[in-house]
Amino acid sequence: MRPLEGIKVLDMSRVLAGPFAGRILSDLGAEVVKVEPPEGDVTRNWGKVRAGLAGYYTQQNIGKRNVCVDLRIEGGSELLLRMAAEADVVIENFRPGVMKRYGLAYENLRQVNEKLVMLSISGFGQEGPESARAAYAPILHGESGWLHRSAEWNNHPVIDLNLSAADTNASLHGTIGLLAALRVAEQTGEGQHIDMCMLDAFLATDDASHVGLDDLRYTAAGGLVWEGVDGPVLTAGDFRWIWKQLHLVHGLEDNAPENSDIPTKRAYREQAINNFLSSFATRAEMYDALDSCNLAWGDIKTTAEAYESPTAQFRGSSVDIDARDGSTRRVAQTPYRFSKSKSGLSSNEVAPYRGEHNSEVLNDWLGVSHHEVTALFEAGVLLEQNPPEERTSEQT
Repeated sequence: MRPLEGIKVLDMSRVLAGPFAGRILSDLGAEVVKVEPPEGDVTRNWGKVRAGLAGYYTQQNIGKRNVCVDLRIEGGSELLLRMAAEADVVIENFRPGVMKRYGLAYENLRQVNEKLVMLSISGFGQEGPESARAAYAPILHGESGWLHRSAEWNNHPVIDLNLSAADTNASLHGTIGLLAALRVAEQTGEGQHIDMCMLDAFLATDDASHVGLDDLRYTAAGGLVWEGVDGPVLTAGDFRWIWKQLHLVHGLEDNAPENSDIPTKRAYREQAINNFLSSFATRAEMYDALDSCNLAWGDIKTTAEAYESPTAQFRGSSVDIDARDGSTRRVAQTPYRFSKSKSGLSSNEVAPYRGEHNSEVLNDWLGVSHHEVTALFEAGVLLEQNPPEERTSEQT
């Protein structure tokens, strides 16, 4: 058994913050149905496309079933209300006000399902002076103080992260809140609405910003990169501790001029460390020298190298799934490892085409007849993407 088997999730979200939360629930055993608009999730166009399925979309939506509903057509909102009545969870990350416009706000949904838990992820919250603002991860990286602090630490112009940390933080915090609300619903029979603000999530997770609440400047600049044998090596920890350990264990001296100021002395010590770490005959000897000082070290790897590392290989951090073109494609595996329960993807799971499971899901959830499904198609409420005829070609 997987922990969330039996939980039904209506995933109305798109891009990353919402779909990532849905992917987590799916990996933990929930039945997740992605509700997609006719124009499709924008991530269907991101990355390498194989058999009509883009890599980015596949990563966030594998294991889900898919229903394509046009909310602009009369009957679209009504159909989703019927599905929400059968769901345990609804996930959405529209701009605040959009769900209300379609009659699908939490107030509407709870009228048909008092036990429903709804997770709404937005940049600046469902209410408040900035709630209507559009927000993607880079906006929150700037608004949270992270970019300013990074530029200040590293003495370089403001450069954004090359990952969507604000989105994934909100996904993870949103999922935690959702699971807590599910427990309350089991105990009381009452669901609730979770208003997950990306700015809140990023500030709550950013340990450096917590120091700033005391009007102090966070001085730890993260990892330090040194010249090593056959390439750079990374150490973590305060520079003063690193120098002290290397001085005590290996006798390093800085040879700085007498009465040098602190910046000059640090420069000499940094050079001494670089000389020391690049002096070994092999990289293994360099690692041993760092280990003998009880210093944490790491290699600076490419993504491909990271997935091929001994730990990632041992733990199965990726899995080859059916690419629907006669071969496989590699996706990230869920990180949860339980002592008794199962979790994660199996090799036979696939990412869904838009509207691929319209009839199947409506029959399973609502007992909808073939005649009614046909009528919904004819009215334009339901749509589906025809899988590509040629499934062996690739495009980027």
